[in-house]
Amino acid sequence: MPLNFSVSQKEFLDAVNSLQNITSKKGTLAIISNILLESYEKGIVVTGTDLEVGLKVFVSAEVFSEGSITLPSKKLFEIIRESGSSNIFIEEIDNCWVNIKSGLSTYNLAGMPSNEFPEFPDFDENGFQSFETYYFLDLIEKCSFSIANEQENIYSLTSVLFEKEIDQGKSFLKMVSSDGHRLSIIKKEVFKDLDNFHLNDVTLIPKKGLLEWKKFCEQRDSMEISCEKRQFIIRDDKSVMVIRLKQGEFPQYNAIVEAVELTNCLKIKRLPFLESLKRINIFTEDVFHTIQLKVENQLMILSSQNADLGNAKDEITVEYQGEPLVLGFNCRYFIETLQVMEGEVIEAYINSNSSPCLMKSESDIGFISIIMPMQL
Repeated sequence: MPLNFSVSQKEFLDAVNSLQNITSKKGTLAIISNILLESYEKGIVVTGTDLEVGLKVFVSAEVFSEGSITLPSKKLFEIIRESGSSNIFIEEIDNCWVNIKSGLSTYNLAGMPSNEFPEFPDFDENGFQSFETYYFLDLIEKCSFSIANEQENIYSLTSVLFEKEIDQGKSFLKMVSSDGHRLSIIKKEVFKDLDNFHLNDVTLIPKKGLLEWKKFCEQRDSMEISCEKRQFIIRDDKSVMVIRLKQGEFPQYNAIVEAVELTNCLKIKRLPFLESLKRINIFTEDVFHTIQLKVENQLMILSSQNADLGNAKDEITVEYQGEPLVLGFNCRYFIETLQVMEGEVIEAYINSNSSPCLMKSESDIGFISIIMPMQL
């Protein structure tokens, strides 16, 4: 039967909006730029997928006739967004066309048959663990910026490594990311029993899925998650998201952390350092963002040079007792790290002019960032 329903404009807009990033991907299948609409006795289900991330959202609606169809995601979103009415009426007519009424406005929109839409993945109903979403908002924020781009040769670096730890009766969740030039590790204690929460030996969540997971968290206070061999499932009482996991091995990040000796320490005020870096970054080369950091006598001198535009220099005071250092780093890496860190003062450990820099803060327990140096 052709679908026919009336739905709240606000609730429908929220559901379709949550799918926009997923359906915006240009793929080999034209239909994945559409969303699947299915009407049931108690409401409608709105589904989108890019074959890597799938999201299904239930919306309460007054259903006059049960049915299903796919409609262009972006165009449907624009129609609902610009609607001047509190209710939207959608009725399927001939040949996969729908008639949409909103107040005094009427639209006719062409769709595609629902039987051509990819099937939403099945998953095991058992094994779900409930979490408050704030845990993951912090975890994702502090590791998503250093995930490698899709062009990276090491396939696993285009994902975040997700782990759990149980240590001395305490439960922790950890995320690790690296693009080969920097490493971010965030570990948070969760105040619940994780014995029955299972992850794979290596659980790699792709960046697209991670960012959609963050959006899911931003709109909710709690959720349930479950991990299977090839997919990761996130849900609440009205929505289900399935993320296809990447397969492979992640670099042995612990060896990198252990290689940095925590002896030669600079203590730097975070916000003045961040502001100084932003000023210096104005004159860095576009590709490498190379800056020089010279540390001597409680003073850090930051400088950058652009062959076409000029140069910049800035100074900030630091606490430092070691030998003088002259270092080269990618300025953008420092900026992105400091933007997610917490605390007034950060500790930066650098052993020599050619050593990586490990940063952490007493106010940001569990977060470590390591940035590799550059040749000046």
